[in-house]
Amino acid sequence: MAMRPARFLIALSMLLAVTHPAYAAEVGVTADSILFGQAAALEGPSSALGQSMRQGILAAFAEINAKGGVHGRKLNLISRDDGYDPDRSVVQTTELIEKDQVFALIGAVGTPTSKATVPIAAANNVPFIGPFSGADFLRSSEFHNVVNIRASYSDEAEAWIKHLTEDLHLNQIAIFYQDDSFGRDGLAGVKAALDRRGLELVAEGTFERNTRAVGAALKTIRRAEPQAVVMVGTYGPCAEFIKLAHKAGFRPTFVNISFVGANALARELGPDGDGVIVSQVVPFPWDTSLKVVVDYQKAQKALDPRLTPDFVSFEGYLSGRLTAAALQLAGPNPTRAGMLQLINEIGRFDISGTIITCGAKSREAPSKVFLTVIKADGTFKAVDKL
Repeated sequence: MAMRPARFLIALSMLLAVTHPAYAAEVGVTADSILFGQAAALEGPSSALGQSMRQGILAAFAEINAKGGVHGRKLNLISRDDGYDPDRSVVQTTELIEKDQVFALIGAVGTPTSKATVPIAAANNVPFIGPFSGADFLRSSEFHNVVNIRASYSDEAEAWIKHLTEDLHLNQIAIFYQDDSFGRDGLAGVKAALDRRGLELVAEGTFERNTRAVGAALKTIRRAEPQAVVMVGTYGPCAEFIKLAHKAGFRPTFVNISFVGANALARELGPDGDGVIVSQVVPFPWDTSLKVVVDYQKAQKALDPRLTPDFVSFEGYLSGRLTAAALQLAGPNPTRAGMLQLINEIGRFDISGTIITCGAKSREAPSKVFLTVIKADGTFKAVDKL
């Protein structure tokens, strides 16, 4: 019996979807593109973080697209502003998944925001790639969809305390931290690192997210007369604390977490930045002896000649390049589950000669932490070269 035209067309389309790489059944994948979504702070007091992550991802995607994309598909990004607010991040992440129909989420910014949105992504089996957060919960086997490429906050805290106690021989250490899940994650890492050395914090001071209300914390911490203050916050309040401390004649060694946004912190501090230490989770973005840095700088300039290198956009670039490398290996018909399985099984990707450890492998072999110090002119220098 002859097949009716309508039935024939349906059968043909189903056959092509299976056999032809230009047709894909996965959400966010079309014949010529793969769509990614980012929910991050693009406006407001922490906007430099979200904007820099976005610029890095876009630079990587533009570089890949200029070479023909991945298996003929261009990588596209939709970014939505969540203002570094968990409730807004839930709304924007849900929109990206349900309305925009993205293949994967990439470049989320923040611990409290990620804590609210990772479960949503996991429930929908959506990959959560390269979050700009070192929170321990993101490394839980419970969240199979999270692809970390950076060291944890616990790793950063260990690097701080090791440097302060063993290199600088300081043992009177206080902490200034954001009073939420991000700050408390950093606090736990610092306490654990001190405990391993038989030490305790001499003082703790907190501030509220998206504010610069640091006066009470400064008063509490200064009273304890610490030799060093480790800081778990964003660039605005941390810069405010340091400037007010210097104005009051209080000059301990200041150490900041990578999430602070090192370049934004240096700009905010100006002359007060001289000697402030910042831990980093990516290589030096000015070290052109590394091919990946050369590629990053070239891609950034191609995207926008006005852009200058910084740690946060470099992290975004690495996330974008890693994503493209995983998709290339996944073949012409990528699926969310297939890409995640591949990332977790391989775990180590060569990005222009630099090895990026990610997925499940990152729990076995954590990424490296780099310590840098702000110089008087606002540029950075590696601590181990001082």
